[in-house]
Amino acid sequence: MDPNRAFREMPLPLFAPAADDVAAEPANGPGKAPSYLADHRARLRDRFMQGGAAAMPDYELLELVLFRAIPRQDVKPLARLLIETFGDFNRVVTAAPARLLAVAGVGPAVVTELKIVEAAAQRMARARIMHRPVLSSWQSLLDYCHTAMAHREIEQFRVLYLDRKNVLIADEEQSRGTVDHVPVYPREIIRRALELNASALILVHNHPSGDPTPSDSDIAMTTRISQAADSMGITIHDHLIIGKSRELSFRSEGLL
Repeated sequence: MDPNRAFREMPLPLFAPAADDVAAEPANGPGKAPSYLADHRARLRDRFMQGGAAAMPDYELLELVLFRAIPRQDVKPLARLLIETFGDFNRVVTAAPARLLAVAGVGPAVVTELKIVEAAAQRMARARIMHRPVLSSWQSLLDYCHTAMAHREIEQFRVLYLDRKNVLIADEEQSRGTVDHVPVYPREIIRRALELNASALILVHNHPSGDPTPSDSDIAMTTRISQAADSMGITIHDHLIIGKSRELSFRSEGLL
């Protein structure tokens, strides 16, 4: 074991009760959490169940996630360190595994728990928009885009494919790039639209800087895709740029 690793990880089965939940067993037995730690975890869980996430600061919510990955040690210092390193709960959960592993005390079990939370959040947000009319549930679409992309550290370009009734039939990542650029291939986007028999598209990409203001290359790229789509009778409803706390709509800004 790495002597510099501050926290020891012992991952548990996903649905099995944690060892510190068994109140009848002595807290100071072999492999058991100290009683003060079990009490702290019980209080934190109770507060969450009574008041929900709104009643807890980010580091305490993160503690709840870390309980499963590190069942018999105090995870509050690690939770605080992760918040200090990445900024908030969302950025911790969506951070790249390599960056998480660079934080003292984080190992594969912690990364796995965080990625499960991230995947669950994205799956739930995606379920609210898939196979539904997108234009009548626009806020749900924006929520999904922010959940999936707002805290990414590199640019990602997604295409949402819609049928004739503007029902979302596919949501696909087209490409990934760097911190300030993503390669986009209009021909591939249109080819895929024809394969899916899509009648309309919504383009989406993120700006890791947090500022959704479009660059000249963003505008030029959108124009190329729009021209290619128009030649095939495909509508571009919008191009959304997702920032940290807000988004920009090309349609609303008169750029499309």
